[in-house]
Amino acid sequence: MFNNIDSNCLIAIGAQKLRRTAERPAYRQAGGRREKSRFFVGFALRPYMAYNSPTINMKIESAQFAKGVRGSDPVFDDGVPQVAFIGRSNVGKSSVINSLVGSKDLAKTSSFPGRTQKINLFLINKSLYFVDLPGYGYAKVPDKLKESIGAMVNWYFFVSEYEQKKVVLIIDAKVGPTEDDLEILSSLDEHNKDIIIVANKIDKMKKKECEDQFKIIEEAMGGHKIIPYSAKKKIGVEELLREIL
Repeated sequence: MFNNIDSNCLIAIGAQKLRRTAERPAYRQAGGRREKSRFFVGFALRPYMAYNSPTINMKIESAQFAKGVRGSDPVFDDGVPQVAFIGRSNVGKSSVINSLVGSKDLAKTSSFPGRTQKINLFLINKSLYFVDLPGYGYAKVPDKLKESIGAMVNWYFFVSEYEQKKVVLIIDAKVGPTEDDLEILSSLDEHNKDIIIVANKIDKMKKKECEDQFKIIEEAMGGHKIIPYSAKKKIGVEELLREIL
């Protein structure tokens, strides 16, 4: 069970989605024609808890650190699919990875920006890599380090010929999309990456704040799938696993 703040946040997000769905005309086929249907009346009033539903049980059975690299490496050419995780510094990227694998320290967490300075690969279920890229966008990181991180991220996504099964872009739900988030999203879109947005730290938000903030996030993210998430409370874990495994 989730606490009241978490549940209210999810319900607020879901009700918001359903209201928009209910406002759009629904159609049904009738003799080769599309006719407006009346059957969406009242649908938006139902509590929306899809992000908590365990309808598909995706599970990580094994996870281990494989390698940390700063550029081209044979590990990228071994045929194992790659799911890349990217986000600004201190967005909770490592915590999201740890929540997915059920470990507190597979991916090293730190309050110090720029801690991740390599591309770290984790072998999942002996059949998939989680690729943890360095965080971006922290103003107090030395310029030389920012340039190095930027070059590494740019090389992996846009210069190398490596393909990603999915790219998980993690943003701070409370802060909302930053200019850096929108810039990397635009570049990923330009290169036709398959992107999922994880809006982390919803446990820090109350219902009204959550609803208002997700309106902003949805408008900014250009129609990409957005998963409300809390690495701390394990909210959204199963939803994200269904998307990436």
